[in-house]
Amino acid sequence: MPIAIAPKGCPLQIKKVGAEDKIKKHLQELGVIEGGDITIVSSSGGNVIVIVKEGRLCLDRSLAGKILVA
Repeated sequence: MPIAIAPKGCPLQIKKVGAEDKIKKHLQELGVIEGGDITIVSSSGGNVIVIVKEGRLCLDRSLAGKILVA
């Protein structure tokens, strides 16, 4: 499921990052990698705040729809 509609507070595993290569590389540098863990803190209007490797990231609606988790 896309991260934008995933449940809050539960640890999830990233299954796929379907962004352009440049954006995907930047996300990998921030710790958003396939097989990595991610936790959703807040979701509002499709924008999502997540915890990745002890840090928080804010993802806009379009990018949050391209990250699939389970």
